[in-house]
Amino acid sequence: MSSISITPYFPFCRVHIYGQSVKGEESTIEVRPDKRYKPICSICKSRCVSIHAWVHRPIRDLNCCAVKVVIDCKYRKVFCTNCGCIHVEDMAFFEPYMRITNRLARYIYELCKVLTVQDVAKHLDLDWKTVKDIDKTFLEEEYGQTNYEELSILAVDEISIKRGHSYMTVVMDYLTGRVVWMGEHRKTDTLMRFFEGMTDEQREKLEAIAMDMWDPYIKAVKMNVPHVKIVFDLFHMVKEFSKVIDRVRIDEYQKASEADKRVIQGSKYLLLKNPGNIEKDEEKKHLNHLLALNETISKVMILKDKLKLIWECAVREEAQTQIDEWCALATSVHHPSVDVFVRRIRRYEYGILNHCEYPIHTSMLEGVNNKIKVIKRKAYGFHDNRYFSLKVIQAFSIIPI
Repeated sequence: MSSISITPYFPFCRVHIYGQSVKGEESTIEVRPDKRYKPICSICKSRCVSIHAWVHRPIRDLNCCAVKVVIDCKYRKVFCTNCGCIHVEDMAFFEPYMRITNRLARYIYELCKVLTVQDVAKHLDLDWKTVKDIDKTFLEEEYGQTNYEELSILAVDEISIKRGHSYMTVVMDYLTGRVVWMGEHRKTDTLMRFFEGMTDEQREKLEAIAMDMWDPYIKAVKMNVPHVKIVFDLFHMVKEFSKVIDRVRIDEYQKASEADKRVIQGSKYLLLKNPGNIEKDEEKKHLNHLLALNETISKVMILKDKLKLIWECAVREEAQTQIDEWCALATSVHHPSVDVFVRRIRRYEYGILNHCEYPIHTSMLEGVNNKIKVIKRKAYGFHDNRYFSLKVIQAFSIIPI
């Protein structure tokens, strides 16, 4: 008599294997409850004696080599005196009403860490919605609760998720690079939801937050953690001033003579480049000719370089002096767009000065945003924002050593 047995491959303690059949590339394993065990309610885990009905269900299991394995399971619906109603008995190896085993669900979750939902569904011959729901269930268990531990310095930014000004707010632990939280929209209420989950002790541990000059975020920070230093980074400031430079260029082009227009024309991206990134001789000659030709454009280019020097100051008094000098020079340009930017600098100079104490920026978060876009493209877009958030948090979670 052969001693070969398939039982070790199905270590399910509450069932008994009584048959097997193979048809093509599919193997069916027939199991039924082991009568040595009393049925257990799948909800409250209490023992039951009253059997309501027998149920028959095929349950997908891990493949064996290249063969699809289906467990043909007979189990019972029981009347639970503790719950006072009818429930499916707990079979231990699959969740009630699910059509896959727990170990296959775990395998799907691990695959989804490196493959797209569509790839996993195709690999296992499952519906993509089933794969996505399983992955989301595990993600909720592991990352569903926001981890506020050890937070002291944060970076906050938004990411576009759909066309038509649809955004999500991203909060990152600046010191570790971990994405802590994501929420829909970029309103005051959005960031308020993040702070509402923190205890008073956790709020007190926060020291600084790097962000751009977005009033809804600023309002949320001042309302919830007024002691935290708000820091505006150089990247967003230079980005905004680049728009000013372009408006000045357009105005100067419209006022210029035909000969001068030919010099100004086509200089948009040349003016936005950093001097160190201009390598072609013809571009350098074009820029020098333009700056010598137009005094206003020359001044705003000087302002662009001087603006960067403010963030190099390590002492508040020195930074304040740099801001005052910059604003005085900018005012002498006598251009409406420059004047608006001067007023903006004055309005938000507290966040610029805070950079002296906390030399932080959102450039790290900009890199995170680029990786988030890759995650979104791999999934061909996420229609479930909650699932998308969990996938991002998982991707940037800290792997314990």
